[in-house]
Amino acid sequence: MLNQKQKTKIIEPIKLHEKDTGSAEVQVALLTEEIKRLVKHLKIHEKDHTSRRGLLRMVSKRKHLLDYLKRESVRRYNAIIKKLKLKK
Repeated sequence: MLNQKQKTKIIEPIKLHEKDTGSAEVQVALLTEEIKRLVKHLKIHEKDHTSRRGLLRMVSKRKHLLDYLKRESVRRYNAIIKKLKLKK
């Protein structure tokens, strides 16, 4: 889990307005950070299947959010992909 300081650090450059904590872009950024953290964990603990299942759920949720963004606003989709350095 990310603590509050880590979340704030991730949200700052991505947020759309002052009190933005739940936009699709922010959710994708937070999920991306969690995914990176879990991948690092799974490289050490290869047999942790419960965490692997959680990772797959996060990846799926991030994909659904990115698909939503692509449908609603291609400009915002491309911006978040570029900021987070994700593959299309």
